[in-house]
Amino acid sequence: MTPTITAFERSPDRGRGQARDMRVRWALEEVGQAYDVRPVSFSAMKQPAHRALQPFGQIPTYEEGDLALFDSGAIVFHIAERNAGLLPDDANARARAITWMFAAVSTLEPPIVDRETAILLERDEAWHKQRLPMVEDRIRGRLGELSDRLGDADWLDGGFSAGDLLMVMVLRRLNRSALLDEYPNLSAYVARGEARPAFKRAFDAQLAVFATASDGG
Repeated sequence: MTPTITAFERSPDRGRGQARDMRVRWALEEVGQAYDVRPVSFSAMKQPAHRALQPFGQIPTYEEGDLALFDSGAIVFHIAERNAGLLPDDANARARAITWMFAAVSTLEPPIVDRETAILLERDEAWHKQRLPMVEDRIRGRLGELSDRLGDADWLDGGFSAGDLLMVMVLRRLNRSALLDEYPNLSAYVARGEARPAFKRAFDAQLAVFATASDGG
């Protein structure tokens, strides 16, 4: 059965691959699973029909038969568990890959999103100039720890896994800052993820949505 995911009808990232449906697209491309996409407008995201799938009125969602999931991390985990290619066969290696999945979304991502909030929503506050450097220092702390752990390895734990997929997507949220450039091995790590054919297919698919919207199609 072909799963259906939801995505922004008009992506606020202008097709740069930052919207969280990109994570799900990439995972599906990695495992060779065909999928359909249902674009959702911002107003429709807050309506009861969508909230029945995603109680917080966000994207993406994932529907496959009578199964409906929300939250990009959980969806990627489901895809990785049901298909070969994103989790190792060895039980211990599999557990470590899952650990990195959780670390990406619960340890690395929160301070990065906090920085985005500070820039986009708090920049007019009197305390903005004092708060932003503190947020960025917290990010540097996490990046330094991750950089030390990665070292000169290609991936976090042996071969590429769903842990790397989510970690690369989280780190890409820093693409418009200079923070990632302070850690050359992390910049190279992200570039390796972006060079994967499955990433490129997913990125092109998401970019096409923005291109269509911009053309009025």
